[in-house]
Amino acid sequence: MTQTIGIIGSGLSGSGLARLAVAAGYHVVLSNSRGPETISHLVEELGPLARAATVEEAIEAGELVAIPLPLANFEALSAGELAGKVVIDQTNYYPSAGEFRRADLDAGELTSSELVQRHLRDSKVVKAFHNLDWHHLSFNARPVGDPGRTTLPIAGDDPAAKELVTRFVESVGYDVVDAGSLADSWRVEPNTPIYFWPYAPTIPNGLTEDEEKKYYLEHAGEPLSREKARELIDKAERPSPIGGTLDGLPPAHVAIFLELASAGTWQR
Repeated sequence: MTQTIGIIGSGLSGSGLARLAVAAGYHVVLSNSRGPETISHLVEELGPLARAATVEEAIEAGELVAIPLPLANFEALSAGELAGKVVIDQTNYYPSAGEFRRADLDAGELTSSELVQRHLRDSKVVKAFHNLDWHHLSFNARPVGDPGRTTLPIAGDDPAAKELVTRFVESVGYDVVDAGSLADSWRVEPNTPIYFWPYAPTIPNGLTEDEEKKYYLEHAGEPLSREKARELIDKAERPSPIGGTLDGLPPAHVAIFLELASAGTWQR
């Protein structure tokens, strides 16, 4: 069993994964580009299983290394330091955000995870934990046998790396379905059936915006069986245009995200 998870990125997605891992009993080494002193409050909140470190220390310590980062930052990752590591790719392509766009991604010549793998040529990249929001990442986790346990997809090219990530995902509260290779990972990217919406609650009609946000944070989506998750993956059609948009996400999530973004909480 993997014991230590290195995380490069301490924003919403990184802190969500850290909470999930700590709750399952893993040691977490959390880092960001701004230095360990900037995440001391988060580490204190996470408790004794977590510690703040430099990016280099998080990579060295992690038996798995997660990159909950904007895809635009992929070239800042050190391919040399990550060589030989199994890397959990949580990135997503959102050209509508205006900060990053590539013609090869827009044309479907490669997926975002293939782009990350091409840069981290000596690492083993596995796409995982990318298709639900930071809150429901930890909120939706359930133990084996719980009727509310749901299923997450993974994708990757190395069978041993996928098995390692599968065991981790299962141990922190989710069943797993294999979505195929990194070339196939478009099937679980933004604007596909298994992206985001299955893990978010259906908001009742008649609520105010504040009530909608509260309901969103206090409820989970209906659990997905492995069979249903496989069905969603298999019926996916490649989006056109490629890439996520805020319009393609639940309105309550967007409202919460924009609030946090304006406060700077989203920063990684």
